[in-house]
Amino acid sequence: MIQLDVTDKKLLYFLQDDSKQTNKELSGKLNLSVTAVYERIKKLEREGIITKYVALIDNKRIDKAFVTFCSIKLLQHTKAYVMQFEKEVAKLNEVLECYHISGDYDYLLKVIVADMDEFRDFMVKKLTTISHIGSTHSAFMINEVKHTTSIQV
Repeated sequence: MIQLDVTDKKLLYFLQDDSKQTNKELSGKLNLSVTAVYERIKKLEREGIITKYVALIDNKRIDKAFVTFCSIKLLQHTKAYVMQFEKEVAKLNEVLECYHISGDYDYLLKVIVADMDEFRDFMVKKLTTISHIGSTHSAFMINEVKHTTSIQV
């Protein structure tokens, strides 16, 4: 594991806040040369700490504000069932996140659609057609209290 110094941590903070900042802007904030900033960013990318750059979209503005958390229980916990489920769920565009979890359920999905009708279509026509699902439980978001993609380092 790579050791991050204080400057690396500040750089990651600034990039998570706005990755479109130029190296010149970042150099001013970090008291480094533009070349030093560039080299640090390249090192963080090479080491796999920075994995990609994305645009974050306001889901309400694109009519995708209905957020559901689906808990999934598989029929059995065999390797074949797990691998098949994960392969199939990864293909579903409505699923933004999927976690293999401990506890009463096996998986937790974050699903985003336009409304309840679209969620029902997703459940009936897509999710429940995946083999080896024993049961599902859905909880609908009432209000988003906190949402961030920024990880404190």
